[in-house]
Amino acid sequence: MSPLLHEEETYKIIGACINVHKALGNGFLESVYEEALEIKLIEAKIPYKKQHRLRISYNGELLDKYFIADFLCFDKIIIEIKAAEFIHKKMEAQVINYLKATKSEVGLLINFGETSLKWKRFINTPSV
Repeated sequence: MSPLLHEEETYKIIGACINVHKALGNGFLESVYEEALEIKLIEAKIPYKKQHRLRISYNGELLDKYFIADFLCFDKIIIEIKAAEFIHKKMEAQVINYLKATKSEVGLLINFGETSLKWKRFINTPSV
C-alpha cells in the first residue's frame, strides 16, 4: 500500500486539531477554534498562513477573485475549519472547490462542532 499524499504533515495538523478539541470541547464559535488552533500550530512548529488568499486561475490567467482559506499549512495543505453540528455537503464542496481552483493537492475539512472532532481529507486528482 502506498503512503498517503503529505501523510506526515496531515497527521501533525490533525493531531493539533485533536488537542484543541480535547481542551475546548464543542460549542464555541469557529473564530475561537481558529485562534486556539493558531496557538497550537505555533507550539507544534507547523508552518502556516492564516486567512490565506487562494488565487484562482482560468485559462492560465489569475483572476481578481479569490478564496480565503482558514489556514494554509506547510505551503501546500488547505485547512478549512467549521463549528457545526455535522459536516454538510456544502462544506465538502467548499474544500473541493478550493483544491480545484488553486490546483492544490490536499485539503482538510475540520469540524470542531461535534462531540468528538471530525475531519475529512480531500485529494485533488487531475481529470483524465
